[in-house]
Amino acid sequence: MKKIGFIGLGTMGTPMVSNLLKKGYPVTVYNRTASKAEDLVKEGAKAVSTPREAAENNDVVITMVSDDNSIVDVYEGEQGLLKGLHQGSVVIDCSTISPSLSKKLAGQIGELGGSFLDAPVTGSSPAAVSGTLVFMVGGPADVLKAVMDIFDTLGKKVLHMGDNGTGSVAKLAHNTMVGINNLALAEGFAIASKSGLPADAFLELVQLGSAGSKAAELKGQKIIDHDFSNQFSLQLMLKDLKLASSLTDGASIPSPMLNLAKSLFQAGQTQGYGEEDLSAVVKIYETWIGQTIAGKKL
Repeated sequence: MKKIGFIGLGTMGTPMVSNLLKKGYPVTVYNRTASKAEDLVKEGAKAVSTPREAAENNDVVITMVSDDNSIVDVYEGEQGLLKGLHQGSVVIDCSTISPSLSKKLAGQIGELGGSFLDAPVTGSSPAAVSGTLVFMVGGPADVLKAVMDIFDTLGKKVLHMGDNGTGSVAKLAHNTMVGINNLALAEGFAIASKSGLPADAFLELVQLGSAGSKAAELKGQKIIDHDFSNQFSLQLMLKDLKLASSLTDGASIPSPMLNLAKSLFQAGQTQGYGEEDLSAVVKIYETWIGQTIAGKKL
């Protein structure tokens, strides 16, 4: 059974490691905040103090961290994982980062005799816990095939998008739609609520009608209940929209809805909702209409 190093024990990484351990994989873990590894150590993981140690003596290294800067630190730092790789190592990055950085990492790892897959996920924390993530993967097909057992442990579907970098592009295009869809839900709720419609009935209509979406399915009741406990944070959604905006700017792709979504999520971050669930962007609309979606006056 493949030996795995796992770097990044946040909302997504911790349950992913737990699922690997349940399947019997030996897993070495690293996290900048070491205390986050304690429960996983109780489950059987081995904790180390540097990314380099997480890569040494392991067949596969998986990274799941927040952004490009964190990735550069984890990979290229003084004790970065690149210094711990060996011939034949496979590195799987499940973070959402810029496609250009994914391609750069693939080149660096290839020069060291290893292979790289950019494999961001969709599904947020509930899917990470249940092992039903969907992976969009960029990189060599033969490398993906060789580690498919790991993907099968962590997710329900793997979509091979093409060469290195294409997984990252797919994630940014996908999350552009996620951001826009959540704003559409918030705006529809605001129209209905301000006009005196019952929120529960309107949500049922949305789910039954052509406006139905994953946003409505996953976030509709949370919005009505004002439950913004974090499944995927507003600040991470904003980060992804900024990356997508850089991608579209560089490729000269008109993206007016993306730019509007980025502006509204930026407003949510400015107003202090960054660490809440991305559905908290509805609070901007609630401020505009002077009441919550459930009808309570602000």
